[in-house]
Amino acid sequence: MKVVVVAEYYPRASDPVLGVWAHRQAMAARDAGADVRVLVLHRPIPPKAALRERDPAKLLAPFRQPRRAELDGIRVDYVPFLAPPRPRTYATWGAYAAPSLRAALARLRREFRYDLIHAHYAAPAGDAVRRAAPAAPAVISVHGGDVLAVARDSERGRRIVDAALSHARLVLANSAGTADRCRELGAGAVRVVHLGTDLPTTPQRRRAGTLITVGHLVARKRHGDVLRALWLLREELPDIRYEIVGDGPERAPLERLAGELGLGERIVFRGALSPEEARAAAVRAALFVLPSIDEAFGVAYIEAMAGGVPAIGSRGEAGPEEIAACGGGILLVAPGDPEALADALRGLLEDGRLREELGHAARQNVEAHFTWERCGAATVAAYEEALRR
Repeated sequence: MKVVVVAEYYPRASDPVLGVWAHRQAMAARDAGADVRVLVLHRPIPPKAALRERDPAKLLAPFRQPRRAELDGIRVDYVPFLAPPRPRTYATWGAYAAPSLRAALARLRREFRYDLIHAHYAAPAGDAVRRAAPAAPAVISVHGGDVLAVARDSERGRRIVDAALSHARLVLANSAGTADRCRELGAGAVRVVHLGTDLPTTPQRRRAGTLITVGHLVARKRHGDVLRALWLLREELPDIRYEIVGDGPERAPLERLAGELGLGERIVFRGALSPEEARAAAVRAALFVLPSIDEAFGVAYIEAMAGGVPAIGSRGEAGPEEIAACGGGILLVAPGDPEALADALRGLLEDGRLREELGHAARQNVEAHFTWERCGAATVAAYEEALRR
């Protein structure tokens, strides 16, 4: 079976973390028997952050991206397209990318007679596939942003997502909650396919009293709630250390908040790390905490849990709820409630036995449900089902 993966979020020379989960799923499908090539929709325009910082390296990085690369044995072609600025037009980028994608698919077809196209996100990639190759069998993986943001933010976005989902022979959702949302937006056949993680093979030495969050620094991740919870615990648990791995537009506001709360050296902003470094940091912590909202799945939770680290997420969010239902190892608290989060942190940090039991359940949960081997097998089974339809 020959499969072309089409994605906008995918690792680049200047950002090897971007969309790394899409690459890992492509690897997992390859290891499960599919022959995989990748086409990345690449918009060679510097992001706003680079323009604000006037950093020459960041400004030039999109233009210096090689047109072809080989990542872990998979050939990846970067397909350039031009589109207006992101904030108000992101939903329509599929239309701008479609002509370039159509030409790239035609070139690839001459040497790689693919059976199926697998797009990540309904928009823009799924929409671009619908426009560029309407007769080709296609599946779409939905990860949350398309159905929780693009389709919700405008009627035009909703129509575009609806059309892409309706066009796909099969939609792969990362959780049951995401699957329900896909059906509401016009998807026909939907299957839940969980993303995965690696399982550490050697026990990790824990750093007592250390909390960690791994994720992009954006408002919906609610890092500020963790800072406020730590302020509430400042006298009871003065030795808590909180490491924040990641970067993004909320970094400066979070640094200011940490200063205003007087948390000082308790908070460490580690910035963006490589995927390997981020996982290594997570599995050495005592607790993983990410009280985010609009969390369709959350690979970061299971990456920490794979190392036996208990996790804390928000109640009512599709991803954390699904992970908890599969086997535990994650504690859910009310979203947007620093006091509830402080209570949960206090309970786990003061009760070593409970923390150990939750960590053991976390590891077992990941072993049973969230490995890349399982993801690869489920992905290839979904491909086969789509081709039968």
